[in-house]
Amino acid sequence: MNNDYLSLAKEKMDGAIKSLEDRFASVRAGRANPSMLDDVFVEAYGSKMPLKQVATIFVPEARQISIKPFDKTMLGSIEKAIYEANLGLTPNNNGESVFLTIPPLTEERRKDLVKQVKEYAEEGRIRIRNIRKDIIDIIKSDEHSEDEERSIVDKLQEVVNDYNRKVEELTKEKEKDLMEI
Repeated sequence: MNNDYLSLAKEKMDGAIKSLEDRFASVRAGRANPSMLDDVFVEAYGSKMPLKQVATIFVPEARQISIKPFDKTMLGSIEKAIYEANLGLTPNNNGESVFLTIPPLTEERRKDLVKQVKEYAEEGRIRIRNIRKDIIDIIKSDEHSEDEERSIVDKLQEVVNDYNRKVEELTKEKEKDLMEI
């Protein structure tokens, strides 16, 4: 029974860590990364579609992203979508593909990005605390002796501590990545 609670907690916390990793990946580190375009939606065939569903995205160089649409008539829509996404990048259209050149980050911008990463990390820790609270509520709603309940909650706190360490490791890794020149 104890393991059921801990398994549920781990499953939910793994989801929180995965979500945090995805958010960190969207933070631009001065290098080209196709995941920077995950939130770009293109007006295509009468609806908004994710960019990756209407084009092939690849990185030919460390500071460049190439977007080759499946349908060349989409080039204008892709450019417009990138402008509207407010990525701070200027698309260049050569008639075949759209290229994005990633400018080097200034020291000030790096510090802003580190702040953003710390905010994401705090949101991750809050999600983990909320998961702990939900699991404790479930434990209390089930019939357990006081000692059993305390034992399960103590084991749950160990799991929470492990996941908070993971958040801290991911945050330090991303900060280091952002501050490298």
